[in-house]
Amino acid sequence: MDDLVFLPADSTDFPDPNTAMESPNGLLAAGSSLTSKCILTAYKRGIFPWFQDGQPILWWSPNPRMVLRPRNLYISKSLQKTIRQQKLQTTFNTRFKEVIEACAGPRDMDSETWITEGMKEAYCKLFNEGFGLSVEVWSQKKLVGGLYGLIIGQIFFGESMFSQVSDASKIALVTLANHLETKGVKLIDCQVDSPHLQSLGAEIIPRKNFLSELEKSYGTNGSTIQMKS
Repeated sequence: MDDLVFLPADSTDFPDPNTAMESPNGLLAAGSSLTSKCILTAYKRGIFPWFQDGQPILWWSPNPRMVLRPRNLYISKSLQKTIRQQKLQTTFNTRFKEVIEACAGPRDMDSETWITEGMKEAYCKLFNEGFGLSVEVWSQKKLVGGLYGLIIGQIFFGESMFSQVSDASKIALVTLANHLETKGVKLIDCQVDSPHLQSLGAEIIPRKNFLSELEKSYGTNGSTIQMKS
């Protein structure tokens, strides 16, 4: 695709993900809105929003796609030791808003966040509707790490994670993967390539393969899996 597709407000008529741009990788469309219907429709088609303040809503479907299969999660010996020490505790879905706020915080002096106020509101609404999922990591009753995303059918769509102490985000991912596996969820969508996630067992697959797995797994009604502990 050479030209960016601009969508009318609230449109769910997303282009075929296979027509996304090669550069920047995966850019597919602009516009529409962040209603629950638009976001869920996009995710079911392998598309997600990513943009910064001052930009229109941009929709992406990169090729290749990074995914993590819960059964393939790699836990290093040092991380196993940290987990056994039980200095950090985890919960599900108790502080979704706080987790997304922490993920939106700047990572360094010059960094900008893509988790805009509109994104926060949209994903908190999806959480209230039963599609959002968060893992919280605690140290002495203080929130020190976590992750959040959406779960639709048999896929968890990871959005972001944060860590304020060593290994907190890794422990959140281990907790998530173990719980997802018990629920029969076979795939975590990590969206784009990350050396950090590769070190934990994530893999790169062609977009067409991801879209095929997505179509098979989310079912006809996009039902959610209850993840509260």
